[in-house]
Amino acid sequence: MAELYLALLHHPMLDKNGQVVTTALTNMDIHDISRSALTYGVRRFYVAHPVRALRVLAQKIIDHWQTGYGASYNETRKEALEIVALETDFDGVLLSIERDAGCRPQVVATSAKPSCGRLSFTELRWRLENDQRPYLLVLGTGWGLAPELIARCDFFLEPIEGTGSYNHLSVRSAAAIMLDRLRGQR
Repeated sequence: MAELYLALLHHPMLDKNGQVVTTALTNMDIHDISRSALTYGVRRFYVAHPVRALRVLAQKIIDHWQTGYGASYNETRKEALEIVALETDFDGVLLSIERDAGCRPQVVATSAKPSCGRLSFTELRWRLENDQRPYLLVLGTGWGLAPELIARCDFFLEPIEGTGSYNHLSVRSAAAIMLDRLRGQR
């Protein structure tokens, strides 16, 4: 079975007008996604942000649950945050995984926007169950990954589709759904 890594990137992202931006880091994304990631056997959950002050904030959030009052208040959150690693950018994430796994991961971009040629959840699940190479699932913030980031990925996962035309899940919700589809009990 393939090792699965997860990355939440904040740059380069798109804003609602299609411009490349750096998005804000949120407390809930860090601890909610780490809990989902640990539940579904993700080896490491990366949070990448180019702004040093926001990486420092992220480390303070992690430290609160690892060594601060939160560590004794909620031990299950402490455990989930043990798999979180902070990086500056996508390249830092790739380098960290290469050091950990011994090779470059197969990189899978995600987006809520429909397009052609997307890998299905069924196909990616099969690959994860039958491939020995590591895989990295890349999550974006704002209005999604910038095209130059998508171009650096090996695959592009199909979007999560609901029952209506509205399709704007939080990244925390999308991560949980994706992980359940890819690693959940069947």
